[in-house]
Amino acid sequence: MESDQQQWRKLNGAKIRIPIEEEVRAAIAREKAGGHELKVCIGTDSQLKSKEIEFATVIVFIRKGKGGFMYIRNETKTQKMSIKERMLVEVAKSIEVAYPLCNIFSRYSVDMEVHVDINTNPNFKSNDALKEAMGYILGMGFVFKAKPDAFASSSCANKMVH
Repeated sequence: MESDQQQWRKLNGAKIRIPIEEEVRAAIAREKAGGHELKVCIGTDSQLKSKEIEFATVIVFIRKGKGGFMYIRNETKTQKMSIKERMLVEVAKSIEVAYPLCNIFSRYSVDMEVHVDINTNPNFKSNDALKEAMGYILGMGFVFKAKPDAFASSSCANKMVH
């Protein structure tokens, strides 16, 4: 059984009680049967809270032209990290989710992007991690999106970090 911190849930708070791979496969089959064209964006954001860092990872399903839905997982770490290290942990968490799901997306012809909450403007501190993050994601064979195109991490995951 996954620890509570590894628990996936829907936006309405309903817990996912089966492995996320099974849930994603069922959701794609249901959506495809409903005639929806899908795209998936996976992203992670984090927030520093006194002695803790809270991470939120999201799997966002977009129904082309018809809204979408998402799955959310929150985790907390109590170690100190530089901003660059934190950005790269966010990327690693997104890849950790994307990797076991990529074959499912391929099988159903669903496009997937990995979104990072890293600013492409060199004046921002998070930009230090941009090259490594891009190399990591592209090296895994995934589509990479950074700010301002990374809404899964900068908007969706951002709202899930309490």
